[in-house]
Amino acid sequence: MSITTKNVEVAGRRLSIETGRVAEQANGAVVLRQGDSVVLSTVVMSKEPREGIDFFPLTCDYEEKLYAAGKIPGAFMRREGRPSEVAILASRLTDRPLRPLFPDGFRLDIQVVSTVLSVDQENDPTILSINGASTAIVISDVPWAGPVGAVRMGLLDGKVVVNPPMSRMAESELDLVVAGTADAILMVEAGAKGVGEQTVLEALEMAHNAIRQICSAQLELREQVGKKKRDYIPTSYPEQAIEVVNEYLAMRLDAVLFSPDKAARESGVDELRRLTIDDLGARFPEHIEIIGKLFDKKVKDRVRERIVDEGVRPDGRGLKDVRQISVEVGVLPRTHGSGLFTRGQTQALTIATLGSMSDQQKLDGLSPDEFKR
Repeated sequence: MSITTKNVEVAGRRLSIETGRVAEQANGAVVLRQGDSVVLSTVVMSKEPREGIDFFPLTCDYEEKLYAAGKIPGAFMRREGRPSEVAILASRLTDRPLRPLFPDGFRLDIQVVSTVLSVDQENDPTILSINGASTAIVISDVPWAGPVGAVRMGLLDGKVVVNPPMSRMAESELDLVVAGTADAILMVEAGAKGVGEQTVLEALEMAHNAIRQICSAQLELREQVGKKKRDYIPTSYPEQAIEVVNEYLAMRLDAVLFSPDKAARESGVDELRRLTIDDLGARFPEHIEIIGKLFDKKVKDRVRERIVDEGVRPDGRGLKDVRQISVEVGVLPRTHGSGLFTRGQTQALTIATLGSMSDQQKLDGLSPDEFKR
């Protein structure tokens, strides 16, 4: 067993990345430590691609274990329950920056699991999860265009802070999670209390500088212990098929794709897709299996092209325009409170029920005791 450790200073605190001690059967596994917070991140890849799917089968899980905070589950059976809201959001934060960097058309199952082993209430395990997942993939044989790094930004006492203590996040005017590569930012998740644009830009710049440090440490670790990447040839389409689909849609696509009526637009695109497959499939039977995929790609590219070049979305709205909004209250007669919020064709019916303090729910989580009212 060969244990390798890489240390990097992030905002004046040491981030330790260790591999080779545990989970050796995984394609890649690392243990990240910052303070007394410890997260184990692993990645496993299937040996054969999954057949009959048209999506990338990536699963990212963030597992909270209450023993990490020295707590016993409060349920009657004293067992861990379903993932908390914090764990679900952490899984999504881990997934977002990783997914775009896998090869196009990749169909091997990838499972990334970050398990919180210890938490000190000062160093955020969510950020360790993103960095750990990236490092595990980087040193594995999984084809990937990473690494990525992640930090959380706060605004304390008027100053932008990289990875502020968890115990002070309640007083922070900014809660900004940033993830990206050394060259670009891939994900921003933010909440703020009236923070100015210049402050956010400063936070993004500071975040990216810290991300570069984290990415550099991952690459150095890969030089020491990284496995040879599995060979993978990205999906490519014949030039003839691409030209045929583009020519067929040149005079047809915009007429149905850019319509203010959502229902008409969706039905029009569906009908055009069917016609494209039927017409071109009959003329070019050797390409019939990929015509639908090329149609979908052309639709995506055309929507993006018009948004970027003209600032117009498919329904004719500009980049800053919102759909028609309406709000109704008191829509249900016997509830304590009710409201119907409508924006375009999206609706939310909300109901409020008032209870006493004895009705509040104690939440099981890694943070100090919380109650939900």
